[in-house]
Amino acid sequence: MRQLLVEARPGASQTKIEQITPQVYKVWLTARPVAGQANQQLVELLADYFGVAKSCVEIKRGKSAKNKVVIIYG
Repeated sequence: MRQLLVEARPGASQTKIEQITPQVYKVWLTARPVAGQANQQLVELLADYFGVAKSCVEIKRGKSAKNKVVIIYG
């Protein structure tokens, strides 16, 4: 299990993940923060980046904020 601090940047022109430290990431998302679309894209990108299933990625805190605590299981 890994706990990450993630700064989400919705509405970007392209998706990108930047590792700041081993536990801190900045993620640019093309999805808008409407009806959970940006959070859904964040989960999908992080799952692909860490090579786990989407069900292994959980936004623990900050679902409606740009700074989030994300748990990666597995």
